[in-house]
Amino acid sequence: MISTTGITKSYGDLKVLKGIDIRIEDKEVVAIVGASGAGKTTLLQIIGTLDRPDGGTIFYNDSDLSRLKGRSLAAFRNNNIGFVFQFHQLLPEFTALENVCIPAYIAGKSKTEAENRATELLGFLNLTERLEHKPSELSGGEQQRVAVARALVNNPSVILADEPSGNLDTENKNELHKLFFKLRDTFGQTIIIVTHDRQLAGMSDRILQIKDGLIVNES
Repeated sequence: MISTTGITKSYGDLKVLKGIDIRIEDKEVVAIVGASGAGKTTLLQIIGTLDRPDGGTIFYNDSDLSRLKGRSLAAFRNNNIGFVFQFHQLLPEFTALENVCIPAYIAGKSKTEAENRATELLGFLNLTERLEHKPSELSGGEQQRVAVARALVNNPSVILADEPSGNLDTENKNELHKLFFKLRDTFGQTIIIVTHDRQLAGMSDRILQIKDGLIVNES
């Protein structure tokens, strides 16, 4: 479903990615692991079109992302990719329901359509009683589940998660780990997770280890 060839990225004289070739299959849960500074997050941001590589290609099925720019690239990202971050990045002035609806509004969906989909997802994630609560009124685990619902609201083909459980306690971490596989089984999601968590990596279908800007092991 996703393939990269020869992805390179430098910041000044620092070479972060030195030629990354990977293939991600449809409905696969893949963990990217490695030490801090190895290039994991940079790779995830490039796969997610949040950053541009200096060289190489990225394909989502038959779509060559190097051919997309500006609004076309932003529209592709909004419709095809969902993001979950370590810090949920919910907007504090909006309710859980409103936070989840935002990507749908950006995609041009009606208020009714967006709210119906958001309500459905929040119900699936056991947050029906929290629709009108703002982030400050939610626990850390609940905030992260709202962020997951936001990532899903436009029915993206892939979810990209950057240290999604890194800010959670053990109980919420375990629940979130199980949730990713439930999402794959229920919604057919392809999921790529950057993580330091050995438990989460071990649950994944495949582990890619990155070291000094290169994939050095696959298991």
